Amino acid sequence: MSQYVMDSEPEATRRDASDAESSRASRGWWDSNADDYQREHGAFLGDDRFVWGPEGLDEAEAALLGPAAELRGRRVLEIGAGAAQCSRWLAAQGALPVALDLSHRQLQHALRLAGTDTGGPVGLVEADAGALPFRDGCFDLACSAYGALPFVADPVRVLREVRRVLRPGGRFVFSVTHPIRWAFPDEPGPAGLSVAASYFDRTPYVEQDEAGRAVYVEHHRTLGDRVRDVVAAGFRLVDLVEPEWPEWNTQEWGGWSPLRGHLIPGTAIFVCETDRA
Repeated sequence: MSQYVMDSEPEATRRDASDAESSRASRGWWDSNADDYQREHGAFLGDDRFVWGPEGLDEAEAALLGPAAELRGRRVLEIGAGAAQCSRWLAAQGALPVALDLSHRQLQHALRLAGTDTGGPVGLVEADAGALPFRDGCFDLACSAYGALPFVADPVRVLREVRRVLRPGGRFVFSVTHPIRWAFPDEPGPAGLSVAASYFDRTPYVEQDEAGRAVYVEHHRTLGDRVRDVVAAGFRLVDLVEPEWPEWNTQEWGGWSPLRGHLIPGTAIFVCETDRA
């Protein structure tokens, strides 16, 4: 259960938020909202499907981690795993995944879904992405579908931790909200098509309680910032994928919708690799 008990709706504002405050807010928010999130989006995410974002780009099709046939036996770390749907898909391909999340309640959903597994076991770890509890070089691959990075004040710290636990030549693929969306209202309809804020304003979006304590924090990085963060952490950027909205996808998910998705990108996927020894 969240440490926050809200007597009223939180106040939405823009202000600075430290890494520690952001981490506390994320843990509390996801513990409180995991049930609603899985109830609302569970059908789209599936029990053992690896989807990169609201557009519905599937790893089975995109193969951003590599061909599915080559995943067998690979040690894979999923960061911000939620209910570990992506990790279960990886296990079904014969990979050896570990699903890490800050939220205890999200990982309880992972345990709930474990009874539906058709692949191998998935390790579950509750930890902060900025302090990974693993030895150096113990994973072949890492992935994160909208996990951790949008919610941390120091993304380079997280990226360096991921690089540390990857073997030489390892690959990390992560998706985040496309940075251009920061300039537009978070609305799926026509109101979400007009610029309302500066793309270059990096002040975090914060929801806070009556005492001024952050209960939700999201940090903005421009596209250039994300590239520089990747490089500063010691990765090579191999590809930057901006999924187009497919015709089959008619759902709305927050500010994502067919209307907006056909006009402006909603997700950015960064494909990164470490240098070989």
